Amino acid sequence: MKQNYQVPAFLTKLWTLVDDSCTNELVCWSEEGCSFIVLDEQRFSKEVLPLYYKHCNMTSFIRQLNMYGFHKVVPLDSGLLKEDGRGDSVEFQHEHFRKDQPHLLTLIHRKVSVSRGVDDAGQISQILVEISQARGWQDSFDFKLMALCRDNESLWRELNSLQQKHQQQHRIICKIMQFIINTVGSKGMKGLKRKLPMIEISGETHSVPKYSRPSDSSVDSNLPSFSMPETPSPQDIPSAV
Repeated sequence: MKQNYQVPAFLTKLWTLVDDSCTNELVCWSEEGCSFIVLDEQRFSKEVLPLYYKHCNMTSFIRQLNMYGFHKVVPLDSGLLKEDGRGDSVEFQHEHFRKDQPHLLTLIHRKVSVSRGVDDAGQISQILVEISQARGWQDSFDFKLMALCRDNESLWRELNSLQQKHQQQHRIICKIMQFIINTVGSKGMKGLKRKLPMIEISGETHSVPKYSRPSDSSVDSNLPSFSMPETPSPQDIPSAV
C-alpha cells in the first residue's frame, strides 16, 4: 500500500494490519472483502494492537472505529459463527474500507458532531471578542505609557537643571570662602588687636582699660586752678571823646 499523507494514520495502520497475511489467524478480511473480522479479541488486543497503536486497549480501538464511521456487523445467524469456530469474533464494516482498494481510504472522514461544531463556533466568537477587548486595553495602556514617558523626561530635565544650579551656587560659595580666607590671611590677626596704655601708680604698673572713663576727682586734681576776673564797673570804663 502506498502511503497517502492525506489519510489519517489510524486508517492506514488499520488497512495494513488487516491486509497482512501474517495476522490472518487473529484478524482478516471477510470473504466478500467489504469488512474485516477480529477472530480473537483477547489475543488481538495483546499481540496485534501494540505493534501498530502502542496500546492493548480493545475498547479504545473500537471507539476509534466508531469515530471514523465503522459499525459492527451483527450476523443473521450467530449459530453459524459458532459452528465455524468464530464464536468470539467480531466484524466491522465501512463502505469505503474494502480489500485491494486502499485508495478509498481518502473518502473516510472522522465524524464531527453538530453540537460540537456549534460549540466551536461559539468559542471562536468569544475568543474574537476577547481579542478585540485586549487590543482596546493595549491601546489604552500604550497611551498611558507614552504620557508617563513624557512626564518622566520632563522630570529628568528639571532635575538636570536643578543640579546645574546647585553646582553653580556651590562654586560661588567656594569662591566667596576663598576670598575671605585670602583677605584675612594677608592682613593677619595683628590688625585686630590693640595694645593697652600702661600707667604707674605707687610703683606698680597697671593697664588702663581701653574704654574706661576717668572719675571726676582725678580730673579735678590734675587740672590747674585759676580764678575768674572781676567784671569792671562803669566808672572804670573811660568815656569816649
